[in-house]
Amino acid sequence: MADPTPHLLLVDDEAALRQLTAERLTERGFEVVQAESGEQALELIEQFAFDLLITDLRLPGIDGTEVIDAARARYPAIVGIVITGYGTVRDAVEAIKRGASDFIAKPFHFDELMHVIEKAIEQRQLRSENAYLRSQLEERYQFGGILGRSRAMQSLFQLLETVARSTSTILVTGETGTGKEVVARAVHMNSPRKAHRFVALNCGAIPETLLEAEIFGHERGAFTGAVGTRQGRFEQAHKGTLFLDEVGTMSAGLQVRLLRALQEREFERVGGNQTIKVDVRVIAATNSELPRMVADGTFREDLFFRLNVINVTLPPLRERREDIPVLVKHFLQRFAPTDGLELSQEAMRAMMAFSWPGNVRQLENAMERAVTLGQGRKQIELADLPPEVSAIQTTAAAPFVDLPEAGLDMPVHIAGIQRGLIAKALERTGGNKNQAAELLRIKRTTLVEMLKRLEGRGH
Repeated sequence: MADPTPHLLLVDDEAALRQLTAERLTERGFEVVQAESGEQALELIEQFAFDLLITDLRLPGIDGTEVIDAARARYPAIVGIVITGYGTVRDAVEAIKRGASDFIAKPFHFDELMHVIEKAIEQRQLRSENAYLRSQLEERYQFGGILGRSRAMQSLFQLLETVARSTSTILVTGETGTGKEVVARAVHMNSPRKAHRFVALNCGAIPETLLEAEIFGHERGAFTGAVGTRQGRFEQAHKGTLFLDEVGTMSAGLQVRLLRALQEREFERVGGNQTIKVDVRVIAATNSELPRMVADGTFREDLFFRLNVINVTLPPLRERREDIPVLVKHFLQRFAPTDGLELSQEAMRAMMAFSWPGNVRQLENAMERAVTLGQGRKQIELADLPPEVSAIQTTAAAPFVDLPEAGLDMPVHIAGIQRGLIAKALERTGGNKNQAAELLRIKRTTLVEMLKRLEGRGH
């Protein structure tokens, strides 16, 4: 199989030099995405796993060393090269310390740049160190085993840190596989109740006839098979935390009993008449739309309000793609702590492009599979990923964009999409502009004009 096209991010605020260098690199077989500032480079890095990063050291605003920092933190396998007009030894040393593979001073000949690129790639390929094991997850990117760099996850960590100290009931909502039980455990372990038990119960996994006794316990002879008295989950969680998953599956009668237990902090076992008082913090979870169920009359409104004192909503993985490299790194450390396995950039691109309908749980399973298939090698390849993931088509020119709160440069992103589609069409047709225009459903003259505008090339 032919080597995939290397994806390169070129960062320079000098438009003429950047454009000329990009054209020459494209001619050498690279798929090049340009950024005119460090800020734009960071946005692109969050959205795409580039193979190479070439950045000017002196940039307005965020400088090249910060771009190198961000790229290396997210993608340990990326090849970083710094270009600067201030080619002092101190600059070179600092750039290398920050993770750059090499350093080149302006003005330079293009052949000199190519030599530096080829040498850096060769050095990176020969290294046997496991970059994932070297770079530890920073504490600010996790909370009690929950991982994420994204703005959504950072906000979630702040909320969890606050509510963990309280005794309020929490309702955790989110799609299947987003980690609702992980959140509940994290809240418990960061609360004053952490010295006591965390008791979990999946209400949807237990037959309705047994669920009431499972939650509240039963007395001997309460029903057929009740050969002795048994504590329920409420009693087991006394002084600690009770996690009730899939509460939307409860029957109407059981909802009434749970409501009373939450309000009074007391209950009777099934078949018993002795009132049992407990001190329990309840965290409930569901992937059902409880407000809709309330409107339909299938879930009690008063119970919903009693559970929903504090709502914690977990975002699906497709809405926080920038967290995927962090999760990949974590699961590599879990499944291959001593094997020195890394994920190829091509495989990382596919991981970031996939929609992950099963969320973090599906990603975890994919990484376990990849580690198993990748044993005996130093790098997990695209073919090691599940078929539905490896079949995803990726392109650097059309990064996966979630609209930031601060907005984005829409013309730049649209131009990137156009550039990528044109490049793919020309690649597929062997450079034939007539056939490429047919693929894109545009006139050849339109294609030529777009090339002039996007790439500054008139042929």
